[in-house]
Amino acid sequence: FYKKFKKMFNIQYITADLESPIADVKMDIQQIPFEDESFDVVICNHVLEHVDDDLKAMREFYRILKKKGWAILQVPIDKNRETTYEDNTIVSPKEREKHFGQYDHRRVHGRDYGERLKKAGFKVIEDNFVKQFTQDEINKYRLDKDEIIYFNIKE
Repeated sequence: FYKKFKKMFNIQYITADLESPIADVKMDIQQIPFEDESFDVVICNHVLEHVDDDLKAMREFYRILKKKGWAILQVPIDKNRETTYEDNTIVSPKEREKHFGQYDHRRVHGRDYGERLKKAGFKVIEDNFVKQFTQDEINKYRLDKDEIIYFNIKE
């Protein structure tokens, strides 16, 4: 997306990352350095499971969105888990991998993810968009047939 969006004259596309040298802005999503209601759209893919306080980060995304703005905030979800599992006392990479599936994860999100987004203020639409594709398309694009897209709106 980066090259495509950067070439578009009708949008301002800003990338952000805590560590990447190619990001436009170096930032922690728990303390976003932009004013309230600065963005029409926010996309954050597989980051919230890495931060200390995902709810704080969700509230920050809500804060920087304009009214009627929307955000796609995707995380890996364990569909077998009813609620999100997190334990801030687990700090070693080895223990985090054992408990959360990856050495740098802070939690495993469960089926309550949409409710967590609502707590941050969003109107949440859960869309199983993959159902519109054929099995051949699902295989071709390596889609997760059960993935839910969380479309989050600031009303």
